[in-house]
Amino acid sequence: MAKSLLIISRQSPWSGPGAREALDIVLAGGAFDLPIGLLFLDDGVLQLAAGQNAKALQQKDLSANLQALPMFGVEELFYCADSASVRGLGDRSLDEAQPLAADEITALIDRYDQVITL
Repeated sequence: MAKSLLIISRQSPWSGPGAREALDIVLAGGAFDLPIGLLFLDDGVLQLAAGQNAKALQQKDLSANLQALPMFGVEELFYCADSASVRGLGDRSLDEAQPLAADEITALIDRYDQVITL
């Protein structure tokens, strides 16, 4: 049986390649039916904000990749509720992503065999 993998995405969508790389890993894992999850933490929750104008920042829009996750069998999507609140997102995050409190994040990380943070 394949080991489970949790990807923790901590970068905003426009601060560097980390956000895209995290999504690429998750999509690749999903394509190979790996048990995989994705946690948005710290500035990573900004990837979930609606109405981003990536072209204005001369960046590639990641929203299509996020929307494709369920098609690749990736259904374990989580975000830190505290990170979202501090950054003014509140409940405007993806409906498919589950908000987690700090103690729930620790339990989530413990559930996975391997964890990669980007």
